This record gives sequence, C-alpha cells and structure tokens, in this order.
Amino acid sequence: MTPTPADRPEHPQRLRVLVVEDSELDYELLLATFARERLEIESRRVETREQLVAALAEAEWSAVISDHHLPGFSSTEALQIVRAGGRILPFIIVSGMIGEEAAVTAMRNGADDYLIKGRLARLVPALLNALSAAEARRGREHAMLALEASQRRLRELLAHLDAVVDEERAGIAREVHDDIGGTLAALRFDLSWIERNGEPRSAERARHAIETLGQAMQAAQRIQRNLRPPVLDAGLLEALKWQIGEFRRRIGIAVSFSSNVETLAVDADIAMTVYRTLQEALTNVAKHAGAASVRVGLIAGAGQLSLEIADDGIGLRSSDLDKPASFGLRGLSERAQRIGGWLDVTPAAAGTCLLLSLPIPASAAAGEEQP
Repeated sequence: MTPTPADRPEHPQRLRVLVVEDSELDYELLLATFARERLEIESRRVETREQLVAALAEAEWSAVISDHHLPGFSSTEALQIVRAGGRILPFIIVSGMIGEEAAVTAMRNGADDYLIKGRLARLVPALLNALSAAEARRGREHAMLALEASQRRLRELLAHLDAVVDEERAGIAREVHDDIGGTLAALRFDLSWIERNGEPRSAERARHAIETLGQAMQAAQRIQRNLRPPVLDAGLLEALKWQIGEFRRRIGIAVSFSSNVETLAVDADIAMTVYRTLQEALTNVAKHAGAASVRVGLIAGAGQLSLEIADDGIGLRSSDLDKPASFGLRGLSERAQRIGGWLDVTPAAAGTCLLLSLPIPASAAAGEEQP
C-alpha cells in the first residue's frame, strides 16, 4: 500500500532533485507525481554528460533521478559520474526501456532503485526510502571516519608513550650504570681492602660480602641491559646473537640463528623493534611453548627486513592473541605498524612461527653470511 502523506517521514527542508532526462514531457510527469503526493521539491533537468557534471559541481542535491536511455548517454554513465565524486547521493532510475538484467546491474553498481515510466506510484516512497538509506550510509561513513581518526590518535599516543618509555628506560639505565654501578664498585673496593687488611673474622665476612656484592652487580648489569641494551651499540646483528646466546645459557633451549647479511645498518627505531620482538618471542617460548628448539632467521635485502622466529612447541592458538592480557605481541605489532611494517603470528608445522617485516633503506644490508 502506498503511504499517505501523513505516514511519510518529515523532511525539514525542501528536497533538491536533479533529473537526467531528455524528454520535457516525462520530466513534467515526474513533477506532477511529486505535486500529487504533496512532496515539495526544487528540481533541475539536464540532458547531457557535460550538463550533469556542471550541475553536480554548481549545487548540492538531495537526489538524482535518471532516465536509462539518453542520446549518447545512459544512466550507467550518470551513476558513475555521481559516485566518482564520492557523494552519498540517492540515485533512482526511471525508464521505459530497461531490461531486468540491466536493472540488476545498475543496482549492483550502486543505484538505489529503478521504476518504469508510466508506473510512478512508487516514485515518492522509493525516493524517501533512498533518502533514508543515504542518511544511514552518511552516518556510517561519519562513524567510520571518526573511528579511523580515533585509531590514528591512539596510534600517535602509543608512539609517544613508546618514545617516552624508551627515553625513560635509557635514563634509568644510565643512572644504574653511573650511580648504582659506581657505588657498588666503590663498595667492592672497600670490602676488598678489608679482606686484605682486616682481622681474620672481618676478612672472612668481607669475602662473603664481596660474593653477595658480585651478585648485586650482575643484577644491576642485567637490569641495565633490559632497560636499554648497550649491545645494540655494536650493531643489530651482534645484539641479536648476544641475546640468543644469553637465552641459551639461561633457559637451556637450543636456538639456531641464520642471516643472509654480515652487516646491517638501520636506524634506532628499527633496531629496537627487531630486538624487542626477538626478546618477547623468546620470553614467550620460555614461558609457554614447551619447546625443545627455536630457529631464528634474519633476511635483509630489496628494501625489506624480515625476522622469523619458529619453535617446535605446543603451538599458539589464534584465541591466545585475543586475551585481554596479551599486550606484548600486540604492542610489538603496533610498534611495527608505526614504522611501516607488520608482525604476524601463525601456527607452524609444529609449534609457532612469528614473522616481523620492516622496510629498510636499500643500502642498509651488506655482505652475505652463512648460517
């Protein structure tokens, strides 16, 4: 049943309808249909491609109604022109000559509806429905743009926080080295003097204190390395090899390392991202994987760096990455994205495979190294 004027949604302003039609009589029939349904519109008729482009550029329109067949022109081209401008604008085809296949194609291409000339009882409901749908699409687009802007601000905030954290870590590492390290070294010097020159009981206590002090100094050095690895100053490859060696020594899991380059010159952000990715991956292997061995491969060339870490453990389910507390890999993925790369974690033939890919300068990699 055709809605009565009282049933239709109210429009706060007069609708501005652009009509693509070469027949003056058919145009007048459209206007008469709107008038009969008491729908106030402001309209303009165009016949050619050039007139349509000009009309769209000159004014804002509520909707476009187009004939299907025009001399040297068609509703398909008209629809392409309307959509090419990025407008969310209702587009209705009204034609006396359009087959079912052409109508379906038009709908797939973005037309909102099609009607047959001479059967215009559905014109006003079709227009109002198309206007409502367009408003909903604009709302979704606005929400999507707002979400993208929010995500961009969040990424910028995370990047700032990472930079602040890295700076704070570097500052604390310097304090540990300069202040705590210097104090512990001075204390060791005094204890060594007591060990050499004190009475037997004092010397014995000094020796025990020196052993305890050595453990404290090792802990301080370990904290310093975790905060800001000084080994990165020797180069990324050396830092990765050192980290793997420490993992073998502390955890006892076999780790193989291979690289296709002998030297790799990358900036601090890339080096820290690769280093922290390997650190997090090895930590996860030690805590959760139950693996007997790990394979680490570094490939650099053609402006791309890839780090692959694969273990033969129990494997990682995709649901594990969605856990609320799964911040480590998630944070590394965000860090990689900020410098133009990506991080992916997938099940391997046995265990888990983590792949990090980052863009690097073409001149960053040099030489070839055998596994």
